[in-house]
Amino acid sequence: MNVAKAPQKTQVPDIAAQVSYAMRQMGVAPIPRNYELFYEAYIGSNPKLTQQLAALGNRATQEELDAIGAQYFARHQGTVVEGAHSKILGELESVLTMLKQEQNSLESYNKLLSETYTRINSKSAASADLLRNAISLLSDATGDTMAQGARTVEGVAAKSREMDDIRRELDEYKRIANTDSLTRLFNRRAFDEKLAAIYDTPLGHATTALILTDIDHFKKINDTFGHPVGDKILATVGNVIRSNCRKDVFVARTGGEEFAVILEGASPEEAMAVAERIRRSLEQTPFKNSKTGVNYGPVTLSLGLCMADDAEGPQELYQKSDIALYCAKNAGRNRSMPFEDGMKKDLSKSWLLYK
Repeated sequence: MNVAKAPQKTQVPDIAAQVSYAMRQMGVAPIPRNYELFYEAYIGSNPKLTQQLAALGNRATQEELDAIGAQYFARHQGTVVEGAHSKILGELESVLTMLKQEQNSLESYNKLLSETYTRINSKSAASADLLRNAISLLSDATGDTMAQGARTVEGVAAKSREMDDIRRELDEYKRIANTDSLTRLFNRRAFDEKLAAIYDTPLGHATTALILTDIDHFKKINDTFGHPVGDKILATVGNVIRSNCRKDVFVARTGGEEFAVILEGASPEEAMAVAERIRRSLEQTPFKNSKTGVNYGPVTLSLGLCMADDAEGPQELYQKSDIALYCAKNAGRNRSMPFEDGMKKDLSKSWLLYK
């Protein structure tokens, strides 16, 4: 995101709008897994994916899109979720069948108890043979009913274990689906969810900061050294950001060279200190090819931040942090700036990509 190439520039591209427009042009359904494909194609992080998607033209079928998704994303969400849904339905149906059998068994046992009581209670039922037969019948019925109950308990427990395995499988899928494959940080989908959740509770945003950052002159780095080198630099930058934050801090790669940090439990001064620590650490990180001696640096970051309680919601929080980032770029790059009233920039940029 090179938002400050010229001082007079006040417009920035709305990535969400561009993605939506491209999908409409190709007649693609606006579902999350298709957003994922077109977003990755738009930011150009995977040129082969972009080429394959463009090659589909204006007649792309959902099957073709899912095939590309399965090729480039570890586990494309459509088939995984649908498969897990079918498995859970099957397991629940089995449990329901077992419980119905258990109910029928108990109803038969209750009926037998009632009939036996009636016979024994009859004034004409005084013989020892009748009592022995009743006791034998009740004993057998009780044993059969208990055995049936044990089988039901065992069967339900087994089905519960199988459904727990499915839950773990879905948890693992969600982790993969929310992870950027290059940097191993959270991705844009996870960021959208986390940002929205800040305002779920009245106190959730009282001490929360959003830091937006991107790499200075990254397009020049890609053009000069090529995308493979650019990818290695992105991975290193991600590691630097992650290593300069607490383990519980949310760190995501939100675009090509864009990153975001959601810092909870921090004052404005502490948030600024984290931003500066990240910036200085990257500034001091060498980017040099040990085999050829080629120096790819310096690589620097510009950062903008805003406290959540200075915004009415996630949209405004994202916009204000992005304004601060824009101003950091315009002020010369390689610096951190908090949002302040009076900073001006186009407010049309949207934070939400995955709906």
